[in-house]
Amino acid sequence: MADKENSKQNKIHKTSIGGQAVIEGVMMRGPHTIATAVRKPDGEIIIDKQEIGKVRKNEFFKLPIVRGCIGFFDSMIIGIKSLMYSAKFFEIDEDGEPIEEEPSKFEMWLEEKLGSEKAMDAAIYISVILSLFLSVGLFILLPSFITGFLKPIISRHLFLNLIEGIIRIIIFIAYLALVSQMKDIKRVFMYHGAEHKSIHCYEKGFPLTVENVRKQTRLHPRCGTSFLLIVMVISIIIFSLISWDMNVFARLGYRLLLLPVVAGLSYEIIKFAGRHDNWFTKAISMPGLWFQYITTREPDDSQIEVAIASLNSVIPSDKNDDKW
Repeated sequence: MADKENSKQNKIHKTSIGGQAVIEGVMMRGPHTIATAVRKPDGEIIIDKQEIGKVRKNEFFKLPIVRGCIGFFDSMIIGIKSLMYSAKFFEIDEDGEPIEEEPSKFEMWLEEKLGSEKAMDAAIYISVILSLFLSVGLFILLPSFITGFLKPIISRHLFLNLIEGIIRIIIFIAYLALVSQMKDIKRVFMYHGAEHKSIHCYEKGFPLTVENVRKQTRLHPRCGTSFLLIVMVISIIIFSLISWDMNVFARLGYRLLLLPVVAGLSYEIIKFAGRHDNWFTKAISMPGLWFQYITTREPDDSQIEVAIASLNSVIPSDKNDDKW
């Protein structure tokens, strides 16, 4: 029985294909292409498929640590592009008619100075920067700032770093718990579940049908949720190198400078855990899988169909191209 089980495990094709849930859809990123599948209000599934640029295929960006750091920022850009693409299909009124909003003065100024295509790119990069400011401020700087009030009481740097890390994780859990109660976010989390299920089905070598995908678990060890949790744990270790004796602005500045290192190391850990199957890697992956009970929900069949359409669009002809 054990030999049969091992033989099944050996047949699993661990893929580098990953994705993101968007508004009524799923974005999948393969080794050569990125596809965003969206179910429009009329029920039609539409797919936007784009080739991955040569810059992302550069060997330098595949180096350990570097690939994780670059990939983190690259994923944010691709994710926001996909969200903006999906959102445009749902700007409709109660009668189902498209809502034509007047562009803001800032949007008009961007189009005048850069042209419509470059203005869109600029808007995406501005969104990424704002998202980074919000994320870094909420999950990196705020916990450090709060912990700073405990310095007169606690002198040991190790304890201060542990407290900072605990506060960071509490804020993260509270944030996920709050947004998961929103109706629209619940739909996004269902598509997130559909994304994971379809990738599991593909990795096990089953035909990508709704029935096969439905049977899979919605939890996946290489999920972005797991990555973010590992980032928080690694940050406790890396930030312990920074003295609490310096002033608050210097301390926060050093945390910002070390953030790319934290992201790069976290990626390598999740990549290692995804490539191996033993008690150690299972222990590393388990907390991230627990968090996915919040960030994913069981999808319905129509959502699974969208995930399958997106995944089919990025699967390479040679499976060696998408090995994890």
